[in-house]
Amino acid sequence: MQTNHYKSGFISIIGRPNVGKSTFLNYVIGQKIAIMSDKPQTTRNKIQGVLTRDDAQFIFIDTPGIHKPKHRLGDFMVKLAENTLNEVDVILFMINAEEGYGKGDQYIMDRLQSMKKPIFLIINKVDLINQADVFPLIELYKEKCNFREIVPISAREGNNIPELLDMIANQLPEGPKYYPDEQVTDHPERFIISEFIREKALQLTREEIPHSIAVVIDAIEKRSSNTVYIQATIITERKSQKGIIIGKQGKMLKEIGVRARRDIEALLGTRVFLELWVKVQEDWRNKLYHLEQFGFNEEEY
Repeated sequence: MQTNHYKSGFISIIGRPNVGKSTFLNYVIGQKIAIMSDKPQTTRNKIQGVLTRDDAQFIFIDTPGIHKPKHRLGDFMVKLAENTLNEVDVILFMINAEEGYGKGDQYIMDRLQSMKKPIFLIINKVDLINQADVFPLIELYKEKCNFREIVPISAREGNNIPELLDMIANQLPEGPKYYPDEQVTDHPERFIISEFIREKALQLTREEIPHSIAVVIDAIEKRSSNTVYIQATIITERKSQKGIIIGKQGKMLKEIGVRARRDIEALLGTRVFLELWVKVQEDWRNKLYHLEQFGFNEEEY
């Protein structure tokens, strides 16, 4: 039931690559909508997750990690992350407690200084360090930026996340429910399915593969009352990478498909027949035509 003073608003999650932004989002939402990997720069688009409570609706935007771009796709990712700062009511700046302070953090904090909105410092992965080491981190960052709140959490374990959500709710403006109670993301199923496939390729392939791949959904068809057929193409930049993704006698591609199908079936609540192909598009990350074709439209941001 919506109260008279219902609150709602947009919250941006920013930080260097691989600090745990997607893990945090998935934990808060209660299901998987953002892909996770131990490789940096996993997130390429804004992933919008919706949490609805009796007192407030939180619309979280998980952005690509802010980093020094090496290609046009990297430019797109950084521009996307930075532009979200102007669209939101609260900013969560997340750091990795294991890594501590770095130049990338200072670059982000320099951008944050001019922001006239609540900024929280979220120290993630505190379950992986000695608790006595958390306090020096808090003091170090407190000197560098004027944070509204500093909250140590574990996105993996859920430590301090309920308390963090209450703090965020206190900062949100009064407003309507933007989304129905049951909706957890504004992304179409097609996008999430492509991300699940890309996640499995990221998890299974070698270091030279991850950021040279994209996934395009070619077809989604309901074949019967309980079966959906999906055809998707994994795009990569070089023939050698194509060989790695396919693997010996097709074993790697088959394993990517098996793992992705499990997540897709959980998402759709039905049996899935997944057919994967691999295609080479040389240097696609630097070509505007291919970036737009694969869903990275710079004009929108």
